[in-house]
Amino acid sequence: MKFAFSLKNKLKIAFLLFCIMCCTLLIRFLEDKSVNKINESFISMYNDRLVPATDLYFVAENLYHKNTILQDALVNNESHSSNNQLQIKKHNQKIDSVINKYELTLLVKQEKAFLKDLKVALNIQEQLESKILALTGNERKQIYESIGKSATAQTLTKLSALIKIQSKVGDELIRDSKIFVSGTKIYSTFQGILAVFIGIMIVSIISASNMVKIQNDKFNLN
Repeated sequence: MKFAFSLKNKLKIAFLLFCIMCCTLLIRFLEDKSVNKINESFISMYNDRLVPATDLYFVAENLYHKNTILQDALVNNESHSSNNQLQIKKHNQKIDSVINKYELTLLVKQEKAFLKDLKVALNIQEQLESKILALTGNERKQIYESIGKSATAQTLTKLSALIKIQSKVGDELIRDSKIFVSGTKIYSTFQGILAVFIGIMIVSIISASNMVKIQNDKFNLN
């Protein structure tokens, strides 16, 4: 009878320890998953937000240089603008290179729409630049003043919208990271609770074993 009772208790304890082991493994799995998510968020923050934002400012720099070349051509009223066209072409190539690189990053839906608008604006501006440089005198100035300036301003507006969205998406990544960090803290707390519970169980088992031993010794003495 005592043997059956002892075996039944041992099975209960073994089952309880098995459940605790499963919980510990599950918590460990969830914790590792949270850490991986945090790591992915920071990598995405750098590769898909910080680097592209820097590249977009590089686009703005090239747009500024192109506008400077156009204004110099208007002021000097150059009749031969092949050098200016060559310089602008180089800046266009640099801009295209950055845009192609940017398209390879992770883009949200709004980013894709803004990028599409920017590419259209850049294309319109390039056509106008070629047209303006191909003209001379007052006709060149008229085209620049009537539609050239507005095209440049439109391109900068589209570019500014695309740059601003970088910080917005970055904030979302930071919020996600905070959630994953909170989850990791909760998992660590559960692990601590399980460790304390296991310690209490070990002490209880040892105490129960000592009690049984003392009772057996008394029984044998009698």
